[in-house]
Amino acid sequence: LARPATVRIGIYDVSGRLVSTLIDRSMEAGSHEIGWNGTNNAGIGVPSGMYFYRMTTSDGFTATRKMILLR
Repeated sequence: LARPATVRIGIYDVSGRLVSTLIDRSMEAGSHEIGWNGTNNAGIGVPSGMYFYRMTTSDGFTATRKMILLR
């Protein structure tokens, strides 16, 4: 992050449904790492397949990328 901001990172399935919210809070400027353990918001494992993660910040930045979960 170039400057402090509120950050939200969500995982979505190929239908566009929110699977898991990884983070939704204020963060300081700098590099950060966050992992996903392959579960949904209820803590239940999701099947292998393609998913998308979207990061949005309070200063207007949005990025969406795809990923593949292999079990």
